[in-house]
Amino acid sequence: MVKSNVDKMSKQIFKVVKIGSHFKLANTAGKIVGTQGIGTPTRKKAFEAGKALRKVVGSGGKIQYRLTDMVEFDNLVAPLKSNAEVNVEKLDNHKEITDFIHNESVKLKPEGLVISDLKWKYLIRSAVRAKNIMMTGPAGCGKTLAAKALTKGLNRPDFYFNLGATQDARATLIGNTHFDSKKGTFFAESAFVKAITTPNAVVLLDELSRAHPDAWNILMTVLDLGQRYLRLDEAVDSPIVKVAEGVTFIATANIGGEYTSTRVLDRAILDRFTTIEMDVLNDEQEFNLLKYMYPQVNEEDLKAVAEISTHTRDIAKTGDGKLSTGVSTRASVETAGLLYDGFSLFEAAEISMFPFFSNDGGVDSERTYVKQLVQKYIKDEKADEALFTEPTEDDSEKIVW
Repeated sequence: MVKSNVDKMSKQIFKVVKIGSHFKLANTAGKIVGTQGIGTPTRKKAFEAGKALRKVVGSGGKIQYRLTDMVEFDNLVAPLKSNAEVNVEKLDNHKEITDFIHNESVKLKPEGLVISDLKWKYLIRSAVRAKNIMMTGPAGCGKTLAAKALTKGLNRPDFYFNLGATQDARATLIGNTHFDSKKGTFFAESAFVKAITTPNAVVLLDELSRAHPDAWNILMTVLDLGQRYLRLDEAVDSPIVKVAEGVTFIATANIGGEYTSTRVLDRAILDRFTTIEMDVLNDEQEFNLLKYMYPQVNEEDLKAVAEISTHTRDIAKTGDGKLSTGVSTRASVETAGLLYDGFSLFEAAEISMFPFFSNDGGVDSERTYVKQLVQKYIKDEKADEALFTEPTEDDSEKIVW
C-alpha cells in the first residue's frame, strides 16, 4: 500500500478510550480527538467489545462508523511497545516520529516558557516514548510550567498530584476504605488509579522530593518499565492494576542543600527517570520573560527586576557568605505583577523579594545587602529612609511568595 493511502486510512480509524466516565476517540498518533460526532452508545459498544471504529461513506454520501478489528488500528499506530521500546517491524514510521520531535515539536513550545529547544525536544521525545521524566532545578524556574505546557502541546489527558502536600501517601496513590450505613465497609480507588489507567495520559508528580518515603515505595513498581503495575492492597484480594499504554510520568524535584523540607531521593527512584535540568535564567532571558508577561510595565523597571534577581543568584552561587539564596523567577514575576498594579519598585521588592533574606546582622544583614542593591535602581527618598531603618519584627513576618 502506498504511503498516501496509509495516511488516508490512519485518519479514518479510531480507538475508543475511557476517560473517567466518558468514552473518547484516539487517533493513530495517540491524540485524543473528541467524539467525531459518534454517539455515546456506539463508542461505548466499541470500547466494551475491544473494537476500533472505522469511518466509511455509505450510499448517498452518508458518513457512518463501523466496528472493526483492533488489528487494523494497531497496524497504523505509532511504533511503541507497552514498555516504550521501538517495534522494529514498524520502523517505516520512525522518520515521522523523528521529524515530529526535531521539527514540529518546537512549534508547540509556548512563547512564555523559557527552555532551550534541545531540552524541549528531549522532553517531547520522552513523552512520545512513554519515558519517565524527572525535572530538576531551583524553585520558580519553570519546572511545573514546562510539564503543563507539554500536556497542552501534545493534547494528552493530564493528571496532577502534588506529592509534597500529601499527608497520606496510601490514600492518595491507592485509595481508602470507607464506611457507609447502607453499603457497609467498601474500598474506593484513588484518582491516581484513574490516571494510570488512562491511555497516553501524562501524570505530573509535583514536588516528588518532598514526598513521604511511603509514596516512593508505592511508586517503585508503577515507574519500573519492566513492571508498570500498582497493587491495590487496601482492596479485597489485593488486585493488580496495570499502567495503560503510552502513560508518561513527569516528576518535579528541588535538589540541593537550601531546600530544607526536601528529602534525599532514593537512588532506586532516581534510576526510574531520565533527568532534565531546567536552566536558571540570565538577566536577558528574565527580562524577556517579564516583558512578555507584563508588556505594559516600564521596561527600565523590568530590566531592574531581572538584573536584581540574577545578581542575587550569582552571589548566592559564590558561597562567600553575602547571600545564602537568590530571588527565584517566581518571585521576580510577582514583583513585575506588583509594578503592573501601581506599586513602586522598592515597594514591590519589599513585599516579594526582601522576605527571602535574613535580618540577622543589622546593617550587615543579607536583607540590607539586597535593599542596597535595589536602591541602585531607584531615586526615592522614602526608599532611602527604609533602607537605613533597622529591620523590625514586622519585616520578618511578611509573606514570601
